[in-house]
Amino acid sequence: MSTILIVEDDKMLNQGISFNFQMDGFNVISAFTLNEAREKLDKENIDIIILDCNLPDGSGFDFCKNIREKYTNPIIFLTACDTELDIITGLRIGADDYITKPFSINILRERVSTVLRRCGKNNIVSNIIKDGEFEIDLDKITVQKNGENIVLAPTEYKLLKKLILSKGEILTRQVLLEELWENEEYVEEHALTVNINRLRNKIEDNPSKPKYIKTIYGIGYAWAGEKS
Repeated sequence: MSTILIVEDDKMLNQGISFNFQMDGFNVISAFTLNEAREKLDKENIDIIILDCNLPDGSGFDFCKNIREKYTNPIIFLTACDTELDIITGLRIGADDYITKPFSINILRERVSTVLRRCGKNNIVSNIIKDGEFEIDLDKITVQKNGENIVLAPTEYKLLKKLILSKGEILTRQVLLEELWENEEYVEEHALTVNINRLRNKIEDNPSKPKYIKTIYGIGYAWAGEKS
């Protein structure tokens, strides 16, 4: 599984980009400042970096130059700095690609895949997500539990994938509503409850006493997965 570092101080935008790449099977690490990004780079095995230019504690251009003195990680600028000079500067100091805002998330995903492929890292991307008894095949869009296929509706599939990829985190109801129905102007909160219940009925041994999808009362849900 490839690891992508997203350096973006806009928390909503960072979260949205993170969600899309998690859905593609990436391990996503977020940083909201350059200092955070430096710490992540030193501690984690990063395969590719998405980098903004204007961060609260400095310039993404300077950060890119510093990275190139020590690391060879592919870098894609994603920024509102959209002049010809900005783009040329970004590429000259070592960026592998340069995307200006506003942008298409689908184009960003393709650019990331292209850069990884060009750098010989596309084979790192795992198309299988595993957690205990469960296996999600991102290519075939299938789910198995103990080797048995589970037929899920599209929203149920997205929900299960999001929960497993966020194992150990509490996902608020609002976050799930926004991410699962991002193109809908208005979705009733009850829609999430309905899909949670349907998913539990399909994957839980005893839906009335769920061991995988835990309700965090007053907040949202969390994936418990396998007990160690």
